[in-house]
Amino acid sequence: MEIYVVQPGDTIDSIALALGVSAEQLIYDNQLIYPYELAVGQALFVDRNTRNATRAISVSGYAYPFISPWVLEQTLPFLSELPIFSYGFTAEGELLPPAYGDDTWMIAEAMRFGTQPVLTLTPFGPDGNFNNRLIHSVVNNEAYKNNLIQNLLNTMDEKGYEGVDIDFEYILASDRDAFTAFVWEVAETMRANGYHTSVALAPKTSSEQTGLLYEGKDYRALGEAADHVLLMTYEWGYTYGPPMAVAPIHQVRRVVEYALTQIPSEKINLGIPNYGYDWPLPYVRGVTKATTINNVQAVRIAIAQGAVIQFDELSQSPFFTYISEGTEHEVWFEDVRSLQEKFNLIKEYSLRGCGYWQIMQWFRANWLLLRNNFYILK
Repeated sequence: MEIYVVQPGDTIDSIALALGVSAEQLIYDNQLIYPYELAVGQALFVDRNTRNATRAISVSGYAYPFISPWVLEQTLPFLSELPIFSYGFTAEGELLPPAYGDDTWMIAEAMRFGTQPVLTLTPFGPDGNFNNRLIHSVVNNEAYKNNLIQNLLNTMDEKGYEGVDIDFEYILASDRDAFTAFVWEVAETMRANGYHTSVALAPKTSSEQTGLLYEGKDYRALGEAADHVLLMTYEWGYTYGPPMAVAPIHQVRRVVEYALTQIPSEKINLGIPNYGYDWPLPYVRGVTKATTINNVQAVRIAIAQGAVIQFDELSQSPFFTYISEGTEHEVWFEDVRSLQEKFNLIKEYSLRGCGYWQIMQWFRANWLLLRNNFYILK
């Protein structure tokens, strides 16, 4: 395996000839479309039919029930776990099924590929956003908490789920210990019934970090309670924020290094984004809204606009700018170079594995690169 960065004047045929590989394989692996144009600065995955894998890791990927069946079928061979997004609950602990469709078919598909289906639990309010009042109600009321845990257990038994993922965000600082106690009770109940429990953690860099995303999450205590955790190491660049890398490696590293002071490495999964953003410029706080794009789409925009893809050395992330209809745009996304840096971090710190947000869009080069670096636990 190697990564080739497109230079001025390159064509897919000239690259294939120079590297001694098949043009057809380059086209397939990198999802190029006829007439196979390239962007200067584009990173190509080059398969040498060798593998550098030395250890096995766990790989998860969140998906909604409306995922394309074809995309799910292509992705499942690379996944250890499939967290299905998501179940909700009422203030009294009644479990609510996914709002975006039936999950039954996804569970069956996961089992067909030897991938564990995981029930993702989120505190979504009627507006579809995280609601800390729901969290407060359940974690502080013994009857409501027991009701939710029993409903979780019943649903998992009935549907064939093999684990539960607790993805609660914006937890009130005053509910931190009650939330930890809730996770302990869920995890102990699940373990007693042969299931595992994971918790998604906002990307903290210190125990004293302030902010609604961070204060309600006790890394050390949650790491002790859960069987494993997911570090949500993405969204530095986000829809309403200024243009920047979604998962800059120097910031991701800070989160990992802090997490390792609180949680054993064998319990930590690194979060990886499977998307990018296109920002219109100039950026105006509270006004500008970025468009979410997938990684293949980002390259196609660069090709269509004649943009040169650059690579930021600090964040180890690709980006480019272009002008359309008089408006300048800035795009940040993931490619095989930025992904390799994240895989290197997993190796460096012997982490349990990784988790993708999310797998709704197919990015073949990512999965081929992953398979080249690791064996995937099934």
